[in-house]
Amino acid sequence: MKKKLKILFISSDKFPPFRVDVVDLFAKELVSRNHSIEWILQSATDCNHNYKTTWLNSTVWVGKTDNGTSLISRLKKHLYSIKNDFKLYKLSKHNTYDIIQVKDKFISALVAIITKKITGKKFVYWLSFPFPEDSLYRFYDKSARYPLLYFIRGNVLKVLLYKIICRSADHIFVQSEQMKMDITKHGVPLRKMTPIPMGVPEENIVDQKNSHNKTVNPNQVIYLGTLNRSRKMDFVLRAFKLALQKKDYCELIFVGDSEDPKDKEFLIEESKKLGIDHAVSFTGLLARDKALEYVEQSAVCLSPFYPTPVLNSTSPTKLIEYMALQKPVIANDHPEQRLVLKESQGGICVPYEEQAFANAIIYLLDNPDIAKNMGRMGREYIIKNRTYRTIADQVEQKYFEILEN
Repeated sequence: MKKKLKILFISSDKFPPFRVDVVDLFAKELVSRNHSIEWILQSATDCNHNYKTTWLNSTVWVGKTDNGTSLISRLKKHLYSIKNDFKLYKLSKHNTYDIIQVKDKFISALVAIITKKITGKKFVYWLSFPFPEDSLYRFYDKSARYPLLYFIRGNVLKVLLYKIICRSADHIFVQSEQMKMDITKHGVPLRKMTPIPMGVPEENIVDQKNSHNKTVNPNQVIYLGTLNRSRKMDFVLRAFKLALQKKDYCELIFVGDSEDPKDKEFLIEESKKLGIDHAVSFTGLLARDKALEYVEQSAVCLSPFYPTPVLNSTSPTKLIEYMALQKPVIANDHPEQRLVLKESQGGICVPYEEQAFANAIIYLLDNPDIAKNMGRMGREYIIKNRTYRTIADQVEQKYFEILEN
């Protein structure tokens, strides 16, 4: 009989979390296996006190926050978060946790390292994004709002992550094989890292028997995801304009938004300048179920990733969500997207070029039977490899291995 694990989980995700890897992998799937997880999280909404609550059958220690936009408010928010995370030491001294896991936090990871040395508990770090490299890239790319601050932060985080946290952790979960290889360049052994890519809950996988009942617009192309300026979604607009030259009746829908309203406004203006605003629409940020309905109604799904060293190590969620809904995908030559599409045959992988995307859009719209078959193969791949039940098996097994060493 398998041991039941007790995990203390500190994450940069706010309470209540919404990311599928946190909610479905940990709060639902692992807890459903009778493992116990206690969370230390900061409130997503303004809150002037700390409190303890229950969420999805788990205990959560929620920290206060200040969501004001002033520099003082932002500083207070960070200090509140750090103070709340210091609970991990006291909780670890008085509870029999098997593992202390920190996700995407740096100061808190230092507290976890000290706690590990005092209590002997295992410390696991979960890295979902190359934060040091992102800050430095924004500095050198001249896109940082406060260049000097980004330069300092990037270098400080680089030292904390690779010289202290990774070397002190008993194990590190990373987002992709590419991220694993990137981190080895900083002297971290391969054996110390496990790639855990993004997946989908089983309920998000379309029922193949009933899929014929769903209404699909044979001319609808969709992009689901962030509209942040750094993702350069104007690339999609220019590619779609080229597709419209041969398929003048097709339409493009952007489902998603940005933290900065100006980012969506920029895309709306660009669509007007390109003369394609009649064929482009923006839904804004939608509830997850509603957003996926738009995907189900579409004939072709786009997953463009602007090629930077930072984004190369990510694991795109949208690609997996598209495939789970039995949709053919057009994606650019990004390490994980290339691997998934090669293994699944669930779409077309092209260079990050406007004409290449346009040609792929035209091809799939002109060949609905081929597109449908790609969608079917993509769905089969997700069922075998990327449901959170399957991913939870990998994480659970790794936890047991960590505790044996």
